Amino acid sequence: MDLRVPSRREPCEDGNVLCVTPQSAGWTYVGFEVYTLEAGQELRADTEGMEVCLVLLAGVATVQTSKEAFVGIGKRKSVFEKTPPFSVYVPAFDQYSVLAETKLEVAVCKAPGKGRYPARLITPEEVGVEVRGYGNIERLVHNILPEQKDADSLLVVEVFTPDGHWSSYPPHKHDEDNLPHESYLEETYYHRIEPAQGFAIQRVYSDDRTLDETIVLQDGDAVLVPRGYHPCSAPPGYQLYYLNVMAGPVRTWKFHNDADHEWLMQKRG
Repeated sequence: MDLRVPSRREPCEDGNVLCVTPQSAGWTYVGFEVYTLEAGQELRADTEGMEVCLVLLAGVATVQTSKEAFVGIGKRKSVFEKTPPFSVYVPAFDQYSVLAETKLEVAVCKAPGKGRYPARLITPEEVGVEVRGYGNIERLVHNILPEQKDADSLLVVEVFTPDGHWSSYPPHKHDEDNLPHESYLEETYYHRIEPAQGFAIQRVYSDDRTLDETIVLQDGDAVLVPRGYHPCSAPPGYQLYYLNVMAGPVRTWKFHNDADHEWLMQKRG
């Protein structure tokens, strides 16, 4: 199974550089797209039966839905500024337009929705910021759309992994519908690397090793995590950013650590 989804080096006419659908991934819940728009270019879409979280990765835009308008939002020039992003939640059975005020990179995170919550702006001040791990497994986390915030299915988070560090570590999984111990969540990782000529590594593996893939990542690649543990690593000299989208039958993140490596949870320094 090919878990790596490379981005296009040149965008399509509509600005799309990466597209994951439930059909292309062979799963049920998560869809993910990235668009690179030039100033003045506009992206329009109907959400249909999917709720959407538009994450402004870099640049300034005006976003409109059927009932709301958010004018001139966005301030990052690069994800590696490490400030929380502006995002817009759009419910199912709505529509949106994204007008690029400057050169813009926007992620479109999708999962099945019921249209229960109105469209809203998620400001940087509303994003939960935390540091996870210690030593060379320390990383910075921005909780854009966590389970404590209103949505039907979507969970969205971005993570900054310093050079020489490991992330999503110790290895954990969330591939069993076994609440309250573990939830079933499909997941995509969208990776950016600084400097862009670098690389990173991600491993996706199951306990029985029927799935055991080690993926060399280039800047702009996405990785599909249909099941299994999924740690990743940034080599010395290169910072790693990733945007995670998760969704499943129940909107909660309950994970299970790899028993072989869980001892690292007790170690400090």
